[in-house]
Amino acid sequence: MDKYEKVLKPWKQIVINNFIGGVAWAIGATIGFSLIVAIITIILKQINLIPFIGSFTAEITKYVLQSNPQLIK
Repeated sequence: MDKYEKVLKPWKQIVINNFIGGVAWAIGATIGFSLIVAIITIILKQINLIPFIGSFTAEITKYVLQSNPQLIK
């Protein structure tokens, strides 16, 4: 039983380690997502799909604003 108790870490150290691990995971996920979006954007730009996406987004925005005039301020 003495060996088992020596393996346990203090509660404060566990919380700090998990917090730092969570922050590192979030930063890594954000950087990874940004890189994926950048690569997809570059690929779509090369095949000239960006103007289509822009006009599609503009049409959706126009429809939403016409349907909900209270959104316009």
